[in-house]
Amino acid sequence: MATTDSVQIHGLIGESTKIKEVCSILKKIAPYDASVLIEGESGTGKELVARAIHFGSPRKDKEFVIVNCSAFSDSLLESELFGHRRGSFTGAIAEKKGLFEIADQGTFIFDEVGDMSAALQVKLLRVLQEGVFLKVGGTTPISVDLRIIAATNQDLKVLVLKGKFREDLFYRLNVIHLTLPPLRDRLEDMPLLVIHIIKRLAERNKQPLKKVSKDALRLMQEYRWPGNVRELENELERAFILSEGNVIEPNHFSPHLRETNQRTRLNKKFKAPANTSSLKDHKRIVVAEFEKDLIHRVLEQTEGNRTKAAKELCISRQELIRKLKLYQMT
Repeated sequence: MATTDSVQIHGLIGESTKIKEVCSILKKIAPYDASVLIEGESGTGKELVARAIHFGSPRKDKEFVIVNCSAFSDSLLESELFGHRRGSFTGAIAEKKGLFEIADQGTFIFDEVGDMSAALQVKLLRVLQEGVFLKVGGTTPISVDLRIIAATNQDLKVLVLKGKFREDLFYRLNVIHLTLPPLRDRLEDMPLLVIHIIKRLAERNKQPLKKVSKDALRLMQEYRWPGNVRELENELERAFILSEGNVIEPNHFSPHLRETNQRTRLNKKFKAPANTSSLKDHKRIVVAEFEKDLIHRVLEQTEGNRTKAAKELCISRQELIRKLKLYQMT
């Protein structure tokens, strides 16, 4: 459940300072028609933010249209955006209404706008400046009233400097600028995000709610999440399906996540002391720390049952007791 200090707007949820700042800006800009540029890594929720802007605006009852610029060739994207006249090119057997016409009076989202070709950038600039365009093969200007939101995982300023993105178009799009933080920079939002995603999975699959163990939550909070919230959603869906009981444990997550976390933990913990130069000594320290960490986690999973823990570790109970005394874990 979201706390009184948390925010939630159209699936964008959290209690971190960074996500609160984003939500505060969203509420301010939604009622206006200004163009918005949303930058952020893949999976950070750029489409969620765009939807929040649209549904918080006077255009909320009109069309919300999104197109991924990297998913089409130049000619196909042009036809999708502007539509075409019958016979304007091979295969154009009928007149087609473009997405701009469909989105008239609504909101249009350019996802991955940094991948748009130079030729299409010029045509988009005209739509922004004059509110008109021509169909492919057409001669009659068509007027549209659109709010434009652009999203990208690239730095458009860098693309402008490299000559890969028009400077005038950049400034037209960048009236309001939002940068979404990666998940690794707002890990305090993890518990709320997990609860929100688990609840959604349970509702979608018509299954009872499941809990997440402390070890599983710690595993998620220690991981770097290069795929951001989208990767978190995928991992939780996997864990939700694979967990047979009502509790999600670390072993229900993908081997990649668990192994990456283990390597990260080892890198943090097992730095050789300044007075240790021997490779043999360093190896002994690494092995000892690894054993301590593994024994601790297995004992937590078995709720302190040493017989079960020894079985999980594939050692005798006597050997486990010896190691507990050796590592002063008794």
